[in-house]
Amino acid sequence: MASSPSEHEIQQRIRLACGRGRVRLWRNNTGALVDQQGRFVRFGLCKGSSDLIGLRSLEITPELVGQRLAQFVALEIKTDCGTVTPEQRAFLQLVQQLSGLGAVCRSTAQAQALLGLDAMAGSGQ
Repeated sequence: MASSPSEHEIQQRIRLACGRGRVRLWRNNTGALVDQQGRFVRFGLCKGSSDLIGLRSLEITPELVGQRLAQFVALEIKTDCGTVTPEQRAFLQLVQQLSGLGAVCRSTAQAQALLGLDAMAGSGQ
């Protein structure tokens, strides 16, 4: 029996399947390290920020018909049994409160549906 895909594998599949056309997605690595000069350096947006961040082009109607806006996208990628931390949940809620698209995704098909993209040929799971 084949093993379930890892969070990293799911993330890569979603980024490749969904990150083109009217959607752009980037990997958001977060963490900290000590550099070669001994300085403590933090990287990534913030603690709890999503694995994939990006923009989705939206057409606004009716008063701005034909114009497009970019909506902030934050996708937290988890395996079927992966859990969302309180910091991750808070980040997604903030994105949603500010009219962005923030969600937990556990498969390519789920991400495609969330982003309003046509499913590609094959399962893409």
